[in-house]
Amino acid sequence: MRGELRVEILTDYPERLPSHRTLYIGPEPTPYQVEGVRFHRGAALIKLVGCDDRNAAEELRGQWVQIPIEAAVPLEEGEYYHFQVVGVEVFTVEGEPLGRVAEVIETGANDVYVVHGPRGEVLIPAIEDVVRELDLEARRMIVEVLPGLLEE
Repeated sequence: MRGELRVEILTDYPERLPSHRTLYIGPEPTPYQVEGVRFHRGAALIKLVGCDDRNAAEELRGQWVQIPIEAAVPLEEGEYYHFQVVGVEVFTVEGEPLGRVAEVIETGANDVYVVHGPRGEVLIPAIEDVVRELDLEARRMIVEVLPGLLEE
């Protein structure tokens, strides 16, 4: 209605949304000026400058809404945003390439990295016993393969 976008909240910091004056939307993130933000039934309703009717809002349906990394909440040592892990190359401690992280699944206990590569889809639990090294600068992860993790 009135050009507002109904946005699923994925951030752990939804209270910060109204402070952003610019949001980036789409696969090639395009900047949009924010006119207002309000919350309704577990979603954010975002009004963008120039997005004044249902048709304009419909053109943005299904797109990611992002902020610049500089505007993100600083993380503690050893913490990462999911988008930073996607695309990282994964190797076993023995040096076998397992592929690249395609997505991160949030579970109740720990995240799970979905890796696509030569062995097909491999699910890597994001726990210290398995993830031995994660170097975001080098875009490389080293994992200890626990029994049953890889199909023979």
